[in-house]
Amino acid sequence: MTASRKTKTVLLASPRGFCAGVDRAIQIVEESLKKYGAPVYVRHEIVHNRHVVTRLEGLGAIFVEELDECPDDRPVVFSAHGVPKSVPKAAAARDMNFLDATCPLVSKVHVEAERHHGAGKHILLIGHEGHPEVVGTMGQLAPGEITLIETEDDARTYAPRDPDNLALVTQTTLSVDDTADLIAILQSRFPNLALPYKEDICYATTNRQAAVKAIAAECDLMLVIGSVTSSNSKRLVEVGEKVGADEAYLISSAASIDWAAVDRADTIGLSAGASAPEYLVDGVLAALRSRYEIEIREIRVTEERVVFRLPRQLLPEKAAPEAAE
Repeated sequence: MTASRKTKTVLLASPRGFCAGVDRAIQIVEESLKKYGAPVYVRHEIVHNRHVVTRLEGLGAIFVEELDECPDDRPVVFSAHGVPKSVPKAAAARDMNFLDATCPLVSKVHVEAERHHGAGKHILLIGHEGHPEVVGTMGQLAPGEITLIETEDDARTYAPRDPDNLALVTQTTLSVDDTADLIAILQSRFPNLALPYKEDICYATTNRQAAVKAIAAECDLMLVIGSVTSSNSKRLVEVGEKVGADEAYLISSAASIDWAAVDRADTIGLSAGASAPEYLVDGVLAALRSRYEIEIREIRVTEERVVFRLPRQLLPEKAAPEAAE
């Protein structure tokens, strides 16, 4: 006689997974391969997810870290995280065919930084040192024109030349709560600090964190699918821990599940970072079903209908007008 299987409740966070910027970036690589043929070069991982990168490699994409690894005669795509201004400038100097997959919400931060700099302000950037998005944003201006603020200690000790002439931008994939704490410190020290017209943390990051907050307090275990290099995915784990999940872990796929932790849990929360495809969520649910009876409850905090247009080079060419008879 077989022993009865344990029952687990799975709270499925929604929204989760791909955002509009990630979806657009992947489409840019796919459509470039269709239009120009393989290989198409991509500077840096198009998005921070190895499963996505491996699939695109199978279609003919070649991922490199620097532009000098690309030949002049093949298209090159710049990743969703954005690049310093020097990169497209160098590509144009080589007469390369380049396509910019920078998320439009990251591009908005670049424009804000330039606008404030044009008004004579020094820019403070809240973000994580070395992250490609931060490298790209800091590279929009000359060295020394943007100061990176990573921690509360940075915010408390930063000593500007002109405290009344500062402006703030942020990385788009940060923890909403942690960023608010840093902004509060900076505002208390610099009352004239110019803030973004609209919050720089992107809608998808905000929504995914809100969805995790909606379920984490009920969870014995919170699982977030995403890459260890994905900032927004790591922030989801931190949010889950902060809100009250007993345990919270980042997993790359079903293959990296800690089954001992799952066995301890009665209620499991499941989300996915903005660069994790939905089939990885399906894989985790299938793996759970293979061992347990599971009851799934999807908790949706908002609907997302954002869509970003592809670059002009990839849009269908308009049909030529018929000649007059």
